[in-house]
Amino acid sequence: MAYLVVAYPDISKRDLEWIQKYRKLNDPRFFSVIEPHITLVFSVNNLEKKIFVTEVKNRAKGFKKFDFGINVATINRDDSGTYYHEFLVPDKGYSNIVRLHDKLYSGKLNEHLRLDIDFIPHIGIGNSEDALTSKKRIEKINRQEVDIVGKVNTLDIIEYKNGKITPIEKIKLG
Repeated sequence: MAYLVVAYPDISKRDLEWIQKYRKLNDPRFFSVIEPHITLVFSVNNLEKKIFVTEVKNRAKGFKKFDFGINVATINRDDSGTYYHEFLVPDKGYSNIVRLHDKLYSGKLNEHLRLDIDFIPHIGIGNSEDALTSKKRIEKINRQEVDIVGKVNTLDIIEYKNGKITPIEKIKLG
């Protein structure tokens, strides 16, 4: 069991359908587990739920909702070394996501911050064990000139257990 914080982006129905169609084909590990999202706090599994929720709510106070825009996709090697992940990475809103991530990790969650991997704000859309497969898919997306715009209005605190996501609490940003 682990607790996480994600932002489910507020995007157009057309963009959501495109992302989900792509994920269904290319992200079989997570497509049926969780909706498209931006992860802000990664798995924390050795903190009581009440402490985790209180800390996230306190750190999120005062953070304003914001717009984002995605115009590029990229690949990133998984920390396990087994998978290559395919990411939609925002141009607009990138710094807001980084600041929010840093703020959430600035208190009691600081000891859970993963410094062994880069934090790249993204929406995960696919993965492969073969780097060239992911690279070709990403190149195809980038030739199509992705243009997804949306908003981050809320944060969701979720629990991940036995391959399933359970919502705990939704936090509205100011």
